[in-house]
Amino acid sequence: MRHLRILTYVDEVARAGSIRRAAERLNITASALNRRIQDLEAELGTPIFERLPRGVRLNAAGELMIRHIRSQLADVGRLRSQIEDLSGFRRGTVSIACSHALAHDFLPIEIASYRRAFPLVEFDVRVASHGEALRALGAYEVDLALVFRMSNTVGFQIIASAEQRLMAIMRDGHPLAGTGSIRLRDCAAYPLALPDRSYGGRELLDRAVSQSSFRLSPVIESNSFEFLRNYVRLEDAITFQIEIGAPASLRERDGLIARPVDARDIAPARFAMGQLHGRSLSVAAAKFAEQLAAKLELGPAASAAG
Repeated sequence: MRHLRILTYVDEVARAGSIRRAAERLNITASALNRRIQDLEAELGTPIFERLPRGVRLNAAGELMIRHIRSQLADVGRLRSQIEDLSGFRRGTVSIACSHALAHDFLPIEIASYRRAFPLVEFDVRVASHGEALRALGAYEVDLALVFRMSNTVGFQIIASAEQRLMAIMRDGHPLAGTGSIRLRDCAAYPLALPDRSYGGRELLDRAVSQSSFRLSPVIESNSFEFLRNYVRLEDAITFQIEIGAPASLRERDGLIARPVDARDIAPARFAMGQLHGRSLSVAAAKFAEQLAAKLELGPAASAAG
């Protein structure tokens, strides 16, 4: 499929924003790469890149071209996976953008389970915010996006979803480390270590507090759930995470307790796994999506248990 090489070249230049940097990644000379781009532009009858003092960027024609190119490259990857699957060797790369809630337990467990059955399959996982995950999906950079609080985003085709409660996480021995659901008003009396406002869970908290007579004033904010969970082990502080990111194993492994926030304060919201609408997944990605969908349909308890 040598005719696809120029498509790969254009894609790399678009991602790098520089012919020189793209040439280094492709292991060819910058002059050779520039000639190939110019030949393609001559064949199309229009430039697809704007030449800037420090690099290049796609113009309007280039934006149209790159969507076509990435669709073609994705289809080739799917074709290769299907051909390899006919030989009995399911292989390929499954690329995923996921929320931080899945990075600690759920997704590592599911990938390890899948690779025990199909050890030739590789995974490319990026932990991203809601917006970053959807952008990567739309740019054909990932096969699947797993995000919390799905809106009706154009182009996002939901494969599976699950209802998720918001959980209050604290150390074992915290005065509120009891059983059953917990009220936000009770949490307000303790130091709070909150995720920053780029996360769906924080949005739920802020919305609930805006309609209440009390306030949640964090002593710490962070974009790292790992940091927040480690911090609340050290004092009587509380952080929050959606259910799939707060498995029962937290107590035994990290000495942490997770209690659901009372539905009267914050109603459960939905977590979704999806693909780009109209894009066919490779065999490896489709099979892994089936595995995740089956686990999500079992409910939060089964998902958290792994």
